[in-house]
Amino acid sequence: MAKRSFLIPGVDKRLLIKDSLKTMPDLTRRRFIAGGASLGALTLLTGCDVVDSSSADALLAKISKFNDAVQAYIFNPDALAPTFPESAITKPFPFNAYYELDDAPEVDGEAWKLEVRGLVDNKKSWTLPELTKLPQFTQITRHICVEGWSAIGSWTGTPLRDFLKLIGADTRAKYVWFQCADKDGYNSPLDMRTALHPQTQMTFKFGNEILPRAYGFPMKIRVPTKLGFKNPKYVVSMEVTNDYKGGYWEDQGYNSFSGS
Repeated sequence: MAKRSFLIPGVDKRLLIKDSLKTMPDLTRRRFIAGGASLGALTLLTGCDVVDSSSADALLAKISKFNDAVQAYIFNPDALAPTFPESAITKPFPFNAYYELDDAPEVDGEAWKLEVRGLVDNKKSWTLPELTKLPQFTQITRHICVEGWSAIGSWTGTPLRDFLKLIGADTRAKYVWFQCADKDGYNSPLDMRTALHPQTQMTFKFGNEILPRAYGFPMKIRVPTKLGFKNPKYVVSMEVTNDYKGGYWEDQGYNSFSGS
């Protein structure tokens, strides 16, 4: 018996399930898939049969990978995120993390150094005074959280692409991977095309003041083209690599690309 084709004529399968499954907590995701939501279409597209929580995870992993590929495909590295006037800045700008502010890292800025690793010519560690001497620019952009809220802030720092050029990074590599001082070893990968985006920034100031502890002192990576969890704070190291090393939220099922 011939295998039936379920592809719909005229539909670009690369875009068919873009944003088909939004991020959910682990248990909720498994129940959603195991409960049968659009399983026919999802199974046909991914080649996975869902019979238990393990196969549900496999299906979600394939959907997530597909979604990442679609977002990367349609990402325009020359398109800028919207900017705003100072009058639009959200006051107070909210603190957001998977812990309370009292538990946020307290980093000694005088002792702190940014470690540089991987596919770069210059692997020296950088002190905060050295980094803040680099040319800096201010952007007023919107932070969009995966939880559904957004806020506009003023961020000042050095374009990441300028720093990558300065250290002789191999920009043909796939990722820049960041590790942070947060408890539980927060880390996150950034695809190289986004790392080279003109608005992706090594941020040292918020609202023309030294970056507060609440927003990532001594350095955060501001990425206005990504969702908030792709803007790592309290950064202690960056690595240019071709290896996908996962991330704190990515390892829990969140899309790695997560464009906003």
